[in-house]
Order: sequence, then C-alpha cells, then structure tokens
Amino acid sequence: MLLSTASHAASDPRSMGVYVDAGTTFQSGRSTDSLAVGLTMPFGTPRLFWGGDVSFYGDFFVGGWRATRPAGDGKNNYFQIGAIANARYRFAEGRSPWFVEAGIGGLVMDSLYRTTQGREFSTAFQFTEVLGVGLSFGAQREHEVALRLQHVSNGGIKEPNPGENFVRLRYLYRF
Repeated sequence: MLLSTASHAASDPRSMGVYVDAGTTFQSGRSTDSLAVGLTMPFGTPRLFWGGDVSFYGDFFVGGWRATRPAGDGKNNYFQIGAIANARYRFAEGRSPWFVEAGIGGLVMDSLYRTTQGREFSTAFQFTEVLGVGLSFGAQREHEVALRLQHVSNGGIKEPNPGENFVRLRYLYRF
C-alpha cells in the first residue's frame, strides 16, 4: 500500500530527544561557527509512504553563532532561540537505521548579525530550512548522528538579506 498508518515501533522519532549540534559556514574566505542544544518532540501520526516510514517532529533549540567582526579584529557572539518543524523519511518501512529529513522554521537572534566583507542581516527574526541525512544506532535506536545543511535568511522581509549557509553535525539521544 502506498500510504498507510505505521504500526511498528522501529521508526523514529517516536520519543523525545535531546541533542547538541555544531557547525560552520561553508563560504570560502570567512567563517561563522555555530553551536546549539535542543529538544525534539514527535507530533502527528507516522505513515508508510513509498516503501519508507514518514514521521514528524518539532525541534526547539537555543544556540549561538561566533563570527569574525566586521573590522576583522576578533569575534562577535550572537545568541538565538528557535523552532523547526521536521519531516523524516526512514527507508525499508522504517527498519533501516538510515534516514533523510527536511524542516522549516524560524529563529530570533539577540542582535543583528554582521561579519567581515560587508555581510549583515537587517532583521533579528530569520527563517531557517534544513536538509539532513543520518543514522540511528543503539539497542533501541536511542542514539543518532546526522549531517545537516541549514540555510538562514529573513525571506526577503527587509534588505539586506544575504542569508547564511551552514554545515552542521548533530548528536541526539532519545529517552
């Protein structure tokens, strides 16, 4: 069947999780590092779809960015809080340890982000989108690691809107 309710407990995310996530921008010639801690909470009904298991979860986080100052003489720190709604696809009707996921959400920063080379955000509120691939492991799949690509921008609310792109590595523990 193409679409049905998942009746097995093998696929994630079925329980809450806590994580730590670190990353960096991947534009050449400059660097902004990021670190976040967060909580994931499942929502909705998991479904079997195209031979895999689709599930949904909310991702709530606090974190920060550390960027080179516009004058190039040190680093600026930016605190943020945010939430992302995610969809996860786990292969082999949820039996595979591998998954892919995508999400969209928003975050608020404590100040306007500014870096060297004239890059600056014009709003403290930003939208964020993520794409990721990961692997669950452990006796109950309580551990997972994921490589995620994240884009952050204000979606054209106000100019300038250069956006920022990160590569992030996440470790999550489910309980």
